[in-house]
Amino acid sequence: MDLIESYKEDLRLIRRFGTGFWIVLLLIGLILLPWFAREYWVYVVTLIFIYSIGIQGQNILIGYTGQISFGQAGFLAIGAFTYGHLSLLGSPILVNLFFSGLMAGIFGILVGFPSLRLKGPYLAIVTLGFGIAVYQVFVNSEILSGGRMGLTIQKLQPLFGLSQMTTYYYFNFILVFLFTLLSYNLISSFVGRAFIAIRDNDIAAEAMGVSLTRYKLLSFAISSFYTGVQGGLYALLMGYLEPNMFTFLETITIFVAVIIGGLASVEGSILGAAFVVMVPQVFSNTKAFIPVIYGVTILIILIFEPLGLSGRWMKIRLYLRMWPFR
Repeated sequence: MDLIESYKEDLRLIRRFGTGFWIVLLLIGLILLPWFAREYWVYVVTLIFIYSIGIQGQNILIGYTGQISFGQAGFLAIGAFTYGHLSLLGSPILVNLFFSGLMAGIFGILVGFPSLRLKGPYLAIVTLGFGIAVYQVFVNSEILSGGRMGLTIQKLQPLFGLSQMTTYYYFNFILVFLFTLLSYNLISSFVGRAFIAIRDNDIAAEAMGVSLTRYKLLSFAISSFYTGVQGGLYALLMGYLEPNMFTFLETITIFVAVIIGGLASVEGSILGAAFVVMVPQVFSNTKAFIPVIYGVTILIILIFEPLGLSGRWMKIRLYLRMWPFR
């Protein structure tokens, strides 16, 4: 493994030339993908980008802070419908996305207050109740959800002579790139280290001067902001919203992605997003078996690779780095 000689070196995002080379190569491949892939696959990768943002937020909450939440579908719905109503007013897309995340973040802070006294399954039940309550509110409120007709959202207009799907692709690619940089920098900062300290031992963290109230609520706010932005981007891509798009199954999907991708791993969040998006595409003819596939995969991950796909990738990298002397 790399020998870290200073705190400044520890904060560096890319520590080795080889790592930077492969990252640049991956980015070039993603930039060129719409020019060589079918439009269907461009759509699938765009969906992976959108899910990656929300799953990164969930990983900040669960993986880095150790707070369990089963209310992500509620934050998704709040972000999506906030975007939908703002879009009807004709406001700019980026403004809509910001307020989608902000509104979800505000509710995230409110939901985070029980985390100051509750832990484990008790906190999970509270957040689960929030997700179900949000769903019921939207189902029974025609003003918020648009009733049986739902909300129709104006789609993103093609730019620079590109097709509409390619425009969506690059727009989401830029956003997920920025959010990924933000996640890495957040985790490397004092805030991220405070999150990790709370996860490992909240009593010891508080004794060292970490405010549990401030950082637990901040973790919920950041996680919910990410999820709200995901909801807004999903609304923009679909062009239509109705409450049944945000059932408890969406919460399970995001939770599965975090576990399979790898807890406390930004790149694991992206790998988990790719998994939960690709599995329904591959098994589109047998959708009833998708929950079974999720469950079996989680069991395999927990038994053989608790660090998830990111942990397996890390072991492969270490093996290749030491080959053939191992």
